[in-house]
Amino acid sequence: MDRKQMCVANVQYKKPTANEAKRAKGLLRYLTYRESRDEGARYAAGRERWEDHGMGGSVAEIAGRCEALQSQHVLLFSLVYNVNPDLMAMVAPERREQFVRELTVQTTETFFERRGIDGGLEYSFVTHHRQTDDPQSPGRHDPHTHVVLPGTYYDDGLGERVPLYFNRNKSVDHIAMLHDLTEAQMATQMDRYVGPDWERRYDDLEAARAAQMAITEQPGHGTFETDEGAINFWVGARRTDEQISATGYYRTVEDGGVEFRPLIGGLKHNEAELLARLLHSEIGGDFVALRQLAEGINEMSGAEREAFFTDVRRLDFSPPERDQTPDFDIDF
Repeated sequence: MDRKQMCVANVQYKKPTANEAKRAKGLLRYLTYRESRDEGARYAAGRERWEDHGMGGSVAEIAGRCEALQSQHVLLFSLVYNVNPDLMAMVAPERREQFVRELTVQTTETFFERRGIDGGLEYSFVTHHRQTDDPQSPGRHDPHTHVVLPGTYYDDGLGERVPLYFNRNKSVDHIAMLHDLTEAQMATQMDRYVGPDWERRYDDLEAARAAQMAITEQPGHGTFETDEGAINFWVGARRTDEQISATGYYRTVEDGGVEFRPLIGGLKHNEAELLARLLHSEIGGDFVALRQLAEGINEMSGAEREAFFTDVRRLDFSPPERDQTPDFDIDF
């Protein structure tokens, strides 16, 4: 795999102005009380939202520390560590929070040790448990962390606080350093939490998705109208992760590429493939019919869906003999 895709590590900052200070408090409240723009925070009894490493454990405490430790140009820095959801899906659900918390602490502290900042760096972070909004695989568990850092740190040699900075130039690129350390820490943890074959498993997942997308090299199964004109679509399946797949459609997008849109999720791999072939045969290129059939399957109870797939598995999808029309008599 491309190891640069293992984890996103972004850095932003806010200036010490009245307007930015107000926005910083808004950010801290958001981080404390939300999982994402659309999800409120999920609290558990006896647990604190913030993990305090010197910046406090509440909105008021952290805001006060940011103000007290600001530099001339920076009120606070914020870092985000967001693991690739395909890799996170390989980690046992009950260990995912531990995974991202360990990634955050080890990477952050190693990063500043590498920069020679050994003992005077304070930070606090919060763990969010949002769901992905990726249109190809929405609703997957996407735990990530937000780290808050002050605008200054204590320099042991000088005996005083000095401005914290993130250079990005030819001589010193702190952002590239952070990304490299994040990738190294990710690889170490994946070996330990998942096993040494995790990279091969990721490549296998990507290869399976590429094979499924190859259907788009054939003539489109139909078109549907949008404000931008007619869009080609292909009925197909896509692996959500190693365990489950979705049936839906591939469609052309603005940049000339192709993306998948799931209609029926949580399927076994073979179920998704069989269902895609059945829906293709049933809709006659009609996109509205495709959506209607998918809605009908999604409305089935567990027992109804089990009986439905029992019937689907009995179908013969081999090419029909000449002058014969295949009979896919399935009650949707």
